[in-house]
Amino acid sequence: MKNIHVGFLLSYDYEKLKLAIPPVYDGADRIFIAFDENFNTWSGNKFEVDPSFFKWIEEFDVDNKIEFYKDNFYIPTLNAIQNDTRERHLLGLKMGIGNWLIQVDSDEYFIDFARFVKELRKYDSYLDNPEKHPIQFAGFHINLYKYLEDGLLYVNKPTKLLLATNYPNYKNAKNTKERIIYHDTFILHEGLARTEDELELKLANWGHMHEINMTFLDKWKMANKDNYHTIKDVFYLDPGIWKELGYLPSKSLADLKELVAKDENLQLSKTKLFFKNFGQWFKHSKIKKPGYKPYYEKYFND
Repeated sequence: MKNIHVGFLLSYDYEKLKLAIPPVYDGADRIFIAFDENFNTWSGNKFEVDPSFFKWIEEFDVDNKIEFYKDNFYIPTLNAIQNDTRERHLLGLKMGIGNWLIQVDSDEYFIDFARFVKELRKYDSYLDNPEKHPIQFAGFHINLYKYLEDGLLYVNKPTKLLLATNYPNYKNAKNTKERIIYHDTFILHEGLARTEDELELKLANWGHMHEINMTFLDKWKMANKDNYHTIKDVFYLDPGIWKELGYLPSKSLADLKELVAKDENLQLSKTKLFFKNFGQWFKHSKIKKPGYKPYYEKYFND
């Protein structure tokens, strides 16, 4: 118990796991890969996995850390986000309550997993009785927006990402609605940085498919290195969440990691993190009075 367990979901974009697994491999005690036993997506569409992928896992897993978990993760009477949440809950139970349960998507790549694990370990006491003291940890996405012929576009402000919990009572995807502890852990997110065909496949099978504001797709198609600074509000749900884009004249993930370290727009102030964490503690504490809204509430909204 009190191990670091990392869970991934395998579906139509399984090839991206070859980028997502290596950054967490050394720091994880165990890695679980969940996939539907009938190869259904959350929307009920079929996908296939080339046998070479399983061969890659076998060869990569030199420490015998990786375990596949097959189950029925598609229930026709549930919508995509409900199937998403259900699979994450079942995966969390499989990973084992009493351990740190970290769930990462196939298109999410840790920049410094060891640093995040070190932060988690400060809270190991929360693993002693997790049902009575549920908690979750958040890092921040660096969102890759679009690959171009000679570089890539990215969202020039980081966005919150729920990463880990001690108790997998998920309410909506990875959100347990419990107290959040924020840490300036950065994850490269290739969510929209795909070919047009790959993006359409993602949108057709995604947990949030019923919430998508399809006007974002026109902006995505037209965005390039010459006009990106004129394109605003590009998020696929509430457009204003991603306000502006930046441009990197490289497609290298290594170069992007350097950009994250140097670009002031992609940094998080210690003051903001402090107030977000204090606010979460206060919001979930027993001393909070109904209706009371402190002046610093703007710093710690979920």
